[in-house]
Amino acid sequence: MAEQQFALPSPPFDSVSKVKYSPSNPNQLLVASWDTTVKLYDVGDDASTSEQKCKFDHRAAVLACCFSDAEHGFSGGLDNAVRFLDFGNEKTIVVGSHSDAVSSMVHSKDLNALISASWDRTVRLFDPRAATPEQSSHENPERIYHIDLVNNNLVVAMASRLFHIYDIRNMQEPTQRRESSLKYMTRSLACMPNGEGYATASVEGRIAVEYFDPSPEAQEKKYAFKCHRQTIDGVDHVWPVNSLAFHPTYNTFASAGSDGTVSVWDHKIKKRLRQYPKFNNPVSSIAFNCDGSKLAIASCYTWDEGEQGARMERERPQVWIKGVGPEVKPKDWQG
Repeated sequence: MAEQQFALPSPPFDSVSKVKYSPSNPNQLLVASWDTTVKLYDVGDDASTSEQKCKFDHRAAVLACCFSDAEHGFSGGLDNAVRFLDFGNEKTIVVGSHSDAVSSMVHSKDLNALISASWDRTVRLFDPRAATPEQSSHENPERIYHIDLVNNNLVVAMASRLFHIYDIRNMQEPTQRRESSLKYMTRSLACMPNGEGYATASVEGRIAVEYFDPSPEAQEKKYAFKCHRQTIDGVDHVWPVNSLAFHPTYNTFASAGSDGTVSVWDHKIKKRLRQYPKFNNPVSSIAFNCDGSKLAIASCYTWDEGEQGARMERERPQVWIKGVGPEVKPKDWQG
């Protein structure tokens, strides 16, 4: 279905905070929204073969969601609770909470644990099967905006442009403490599937590519670049980069911005491979499925222009599914 694009039926009523594909089923997609729901979709090859499978209501806007396996997931948001989602019977169980909004979460298959992060400055580990699900809590110096995980490396992106990197097998202390290479607030984060590092992006139209290896040789490879910018009538317009997603096979990545565009980058050769046609709304979240054949794209108002922007006549929030073709493959790919 390369280059084909369609909108999912029954989209959320309010802005989409997160789209997240299953790590094992290429057709299972979770969508978290400010309309206080998380929806599970079965994604087909077009709108007529795609459907909403179930919906989970929350007490406030949902900011984060992830899968634990084909039948279960997790969610968190502005009501501070961490919920375990059972897709089979469409039920939620509160397994714990933070003292402020839950901003981000990932599931570790190796630990069989949920790792959640919050504006309360903690990272917490949960095992929903245990009598006391919360296993541990780890204090950080600032509010946490995003976390992502590859192998045993957990990257924690915080306010004040701080980053901590943990080994999830020993969470007592971060293995590395870093400052962002970017001058402005961190808006998005994604780890490389090959485990070498991560990409991070800011509210000021820039992306940085970083590497875990602290050696001077590896650190020399890191770099940052401008993106999601446009000159209109001689005036430079700069938009936040709201979401980053790595292709599971090719290690290239896509970026999504409030300018309504999605671009694909090959960070090894420092080149853009493709910019997809612009959407009518900002793009808030993107995700590749596990076989890399589809890209989920949430387009909705992202409040960059405050209440005034919300009053404008807009297309309703949509989740688009784009078929991915050879444009995501590096030119020198030997596969």
